[in-house]
Parts: sequence; C-alpha cells; structure tokens
Amino acid sequence: MEELLSKLVGRKIDVVCYGASSLRGEVVTVEGGVLQLKDDEDQICHVAIDKIIAVWEKRDKERHPGFVFKS
Repeated sequence: MEELLSKLVGRKIDVVCYGASSLRGEVVTVEGGVLQLKDDEDQICHVAIDKIIAVWEKRDKERHPGFVFKS
C-alpha cells in the first residue's frame, strides 16, 4: 500500500479507513507507515497506512467514498 500511495504524491485522493472513516485530500508525503494528506483549507492530516481499506483518485467534488445499497 505504501508503494502505491507514494505514486500518488501531488494527486487528490479519497481514502476509506477501518470504522467507516473517509478522508479526502492531496497526498503530500508517504513514509514510515504514515500517509500525509492536505485538505482544501491546507490543513494536514496524518493517516496510519495499515488502517486504510480503500483508496482511489478523487473524481469530483460531489461524490464521497462509499457504496450505495439498493433493496
């Protein structure tokens, strides 16, 4: 996962972590098992890489990570 995230430095991504937490931001650095994200307000967030379940590049502002279940 760390190698994959390293290739996304400078790109905006959506991240889903255990506990259904989701984050969005630009990848600043990836090192020592920690992902550093910067949000739209230039605030920095540090995420433990081993807690990440899914990652994808941001597609648009209106869509957030997750799935829609239809019954």
